Amino acid sequence: MLTIDDVANVPLFSSLALEQLDRLARTAADIRLAAGEFAVHAGEEPALYAVLSGKFEVVKSFDGVERTLGWRNPGQIFGEVPIALGSPFPGSYRAAEPSRVIRIELQNYHAIAAVAPEVAQKVSALARERLGGLQSLNAEPQKPRVTLICQRFDTEGGQLRRFLARNQISFSWVTPDAPDLAAQWSGPCPSDSECPALRFANGDTVFRPSVRELADRLGLQTRPRVAEYDVAIVGGGPAGLAAAVYGASEGLRTIVIEREAPGGQAGTSSRIENYLGFPSGVSGDELANRALQQARRLGAEILVTRAVEKIEPAAHRITLDGGEIVQARTLILATGVSWRRLAIEGFDRFIGKGIYYGAARSEVSATHGLNIHLVGAGNSAGQAALYFANHANTVTLVVRGDSLEKSMSQYLIDQIRAKSNIATLLHSEIVAVHGETSLTAIDIQNSQSGETGRHDCGGVFSFIGADAETEWLPREIARDARGFVLTGDDLRKTGQGPRDRDPYLLETSIPGVFACGDVRLSPVKRVAAAVGEGSMAIAFVHQYLAREGRKVSA
Repeated sequence: MLTIDDVANVPLFSSLALEQLDRLARTAADIRLAAGEFAVHAGEEPALYAVLSGKFEVVKSFDGVERTLGWRNPGQIFGEVPIALGSPFPGSYRAAEPSRVIRIELQNYHAIAAVAPEVAQKVSALARERLGGLQSLNAEPQKPRVTLICQRFDTEGGQLRRFLARNQISFSWVTPDAPDLAAQWSGPCPSDSECPALRFANGDTVFRPSVRELADRLGLQTRPRVAEYDVAIVGGGPAGLAAAVYGASEGLRTIVIEREAPGGQAGTSSRIENYLGFPSGVSGDELANRALQQARRLGAEILVTRAVEKIEPAAHRITLDGGEIVQARTLILATGVSWRRLAIEGFDRFIGKGIYYGAARSEVSATHGLNIHLVGAGNSAGQAALYFANHANTVTLVVRGDSLEKSMSQYLIDQIRAKSNIATLLHSEIVAVHGETSLTAIDIQNSQSGETGRHDCGGVFSFIGADAETEWLPREIARDARGFVLTGDDLRKTGQGPRDRDPYLLETSIPGVFACGDVRLSPVKRVAAAVGEGSMAIAFVHQYLAREGRKVSA
């Protein structure tokens, strides 16, 4: 418990009247931390802290690499910059040794500042001083972690670019014929057979690496660390990451297995406008990155670039590509869905070479100044059209139906109609694609008139719905005719599931195996619903473990 003497020993407060010192001693939080524990994380709301004992390291992650920005010693304060700007903390404060710090809530700080203006003046002066340091830090040229050389439509290079972008790794991409190649790549240019070539910030160079080799070199986790987990989650989309956050935060030893990059199908959304808590919208990969950081901070393991070869559901055992085994007490299937493929002759030949499924922000560089076409009339297509309209010359929505109103939210329709370079072709579909090494033109047919016209096209992005790719699951896990996993009441109606009880709401036909998100049979397919189901799945995991009398791993 704080005393008046504790507060008075902080230079900022030493001149306060006894009444104000007493107020702070009664209202401020007295926080004692072990070495390595955080007093505050980046992104938390403003408050004022004063160090009583110990030492704090100021850290911030830049491009996935943690940097030390400074230290706070006894008598010093932190939180002055968030208070001055009315913004969240830009960095985190971690105890470097056993430490004690007081936390003064914003309203209590303002109450003190109102009767002791000199406190506010000192805090403002310190904020200006430290803002100058932050500005000089931001002015430093940020060297990318990876420089990549490959042709624009190189398939392997495209996979590496998407992986880097979706994992929030800064990189510079240059083509072999770029005029600024020498400035970005010192030494001889790699030959065509050596591309894609990558050079890391430490000077190491690799030629034609696999995505997993790249992940290993960047320090991303690709292998499990322990022999057994309380819960293993297959899929790192919104549902899987939500389950990881709640599982790890509630003391479960948690692992997520993701074959590509965190975010799932939502990670390929250029903008999500209606997700709660983001009034200005949020991109799919930004949302995924925040969830990923949160899950890792809470202790969840996130494996990337690992595919599941086999699941033994009754044993709750997963075999990864390469033969590694992940043993768990419970499993959660959160594999989501995949974009439905367009059945057009020659279409697959141009995938990654002008034709894409979804619209991740990493693809925007391929649309500058071009005429592009988006297939579909749902919200994903609308969000992508608005995003790409800021980069492409023209954006055309190719829609089979007779209106957008039947499948797209009105707020998106209104914004699309206000954009001068977005057009909509109704009663239309692509019937042919053209190009030698990459897409250059498409044929679009009008179903009412029967007329077909050829259009110059620098890119096609498809959003025609999604399918559950669950044929790889063992047949013991019940699914409907379209491949969606049956759970809860839908499962009970088939007479499958646990014999001695009704299945839990998100439980599959195998006890202790759960499903959440888009892979589960459900009429609601929304990011918010997937996040909710991911958190609910952890509640059922706890119920299952309690019923089975199994202890959570230490």
